[in-house]
Amino acid sequence: MAVAEIVPADIREWRGQAVVDEKGHKIGKLESVYVETATDEPYFVTVTVGPAVSVGLNVNTRLVFVPLDGAVLGPGYLKVAFPRALVKQAPSIGVDDVLPAEAEPEVFAHYGLAYATGTGGERRLARR
Repeated sequence: MAVAEIVPADIREWRGQAVVDEKGHKIGKLESVYVETATDEPYFVTVTVGPAVSVGLNVNTRLVFVPLDGAVLGPGYLKVAFPRALVKQAPSIGVDDVLPAEAEPEVFAHYGLAYATGTGGERRLARR
């Protein structure tokens, strides 16, 4: 993974950062970081997307998954290597939900990434 100057200790500081596509178009705000269970290295993030917040309500807000492959962490933003339209069509979960293990292959497939469970069948991603 080519995430410039990103170390796992920095994960707590990522939440709330703007997430932009490869052209700098805002996608949403970074909610969570998912690590690969075999290496404990950051692998995906969830990004809060949805309609504009109206009167303080997050109606239809959801979290979409986007890989960190090719991402660059800048001052106040995370720039991902995928177009905004592709990210917004990615598999999603509700803002209070957790990704079920059986949904992991769909997340990987959306971005054309190979998916394999661990040797014991354990899940590939864990939220940090």
